[in-house]
Amino acid sequence: MISSLRKNFLKFPITLALALMLSSSLLVGCGKEQKQTINSSFSDGLKLGALLPVTGDLSSIGQNMPEAVKLAIDEINACGGVNDEPVTLITEDTQTDPTAGVSAMTKLAEVNKVAGVVGAFTSSVSSAAVTIAVKNNVMLVSPGSTSPVFTEQAKNGDFQGYWARTAPSDTYQARALAALANKKGFNTIGTVVINNDYGVGFEQEFISAFKRQGGKMTGKRRPIRYDPKSAVLDSEAAAAFANQPDAVATALYPETGSVLLQAAYKQGLTEGVIVLLTDGVYSEDFIKQVGQTTNGISILAGALGTVPGADGEALEAFTTKWKDKTGNKLTAFIPHSWDATILLMLAAEAADANTGEGIQSKIREVANAPGIEVTDPCEAMELIRSGKDINYQGASGNVDIDGNGDVVGIYNVWTVREDGTTEIIDKISPTDATED
Repeated sequence: MISSLRKNFLKFPITLALALMLSSSLLVGCGKEQKQTINSSFSDGLKLGALLPVTGDLSSIGQNMPEAVKLAIDEINACGGVNDEPVTLITEDTQTDPTAGVSAMTKLAEVNKVAGVVGAFTSSVSSAAVTIAVKNNVMLVSPGSTSPVFTEQAKNGDFQGYWARTAPSDTYQARALAALANKKGFNTIGTVVINNDYGVGFEQEFISAFKRQGGKMTGKRRPIRYDPKSAVLDSEAAAAFANQPDAVATALYPETGSVLLQAAYKQGLTEGVIVLLTDGVYSEDFIKQVGQTTNGISILAGALGTVPGADGEALEAFTTKWKDKTGNKLTAFIPHSWDATILLMLAAEAADANTGEGIQSKIREVANAPGIEVTDPCEAMELIRSGKDINYQGASGNVDIDGNGDVVGIYNVWTVREDGTTEIIDKISPTDATED
């Protein structure tokens, strides 16, 4: 081979010299291109994704979430952006479906090259999406995936710090609902849940917490779990409401959950039984889907539910901003979506890098003590730019994120009026439940 090259060099010295010069030029060019690629996190500005359910079973709750993400980005861009560049948002619809969510997350991570994503909302979608996020060093912050499964996976090191959420785990909501049931004097309770990470995780923790408080589950049966793809749920409804419980605790999605509760009503099983609901169906659209009695009264009148509340120092200012900018009612998980987005941007600024690695390294630092407590996002940005440590206080809560990516929140207690509207009537804490 060397001999052959020598011959070619002697035969074509000018040609080879020109080729070497061209090669050298290309290498220099490649070096410039490589440098530009390395610094592209600044030249392109911070890219964030929204991975939320605009359509599908949870669209009644999720359709306003991308608007909250956009509002947060507009707020920061109006006061200088992140690392001196405007932030770009790419929004994807999960369709409340893990398959669609995986496709959307793959696009955000591998095609759009985002550094962080607000989402997903559905726990089953987040379970699928977080693997892609970790593989691509993308920081995923969910405003509503509440399954306890994520805590265990984080403890095992599965997420490498690329996972957090601004809504508390269902470990806490289940305890809060159990505390509510105990407070209302319910002695026997049935359960029925959607058969996915969200439903099963909630069910297990609720049963455990309610039993610790001296409550009993109806019958000696297996827990009732329904297939999210089922069109008919008569047998599941009958099993859940059997043996005349004081209440039936549920963890449902709106479209399928409404079918189940309609079936229970049509079988005459709901009279005298209080339905306990959760965040997954906290929507007046869901109440309408379940329907009315022959007297025009909501089938769910008197039902009680819990939903992650917002009690942050920034809530009042954010509520005013939301109504002024969108004209919409402030619904569940909107403050959590806002806070998730703000945290991603503050972390990127603190890291001085528009990358997932940078955000991952700083997100807990900007969310937690020590640091100057600050509620206004632009003020927080200015403090970071001046080299100060901050402790962001959000609209949803203090957003103190622990080592597993979890926050502990407060829960609103809501009820359904006879006309089908909902009303917040109380607050309850998971610590109100009896501990082991």
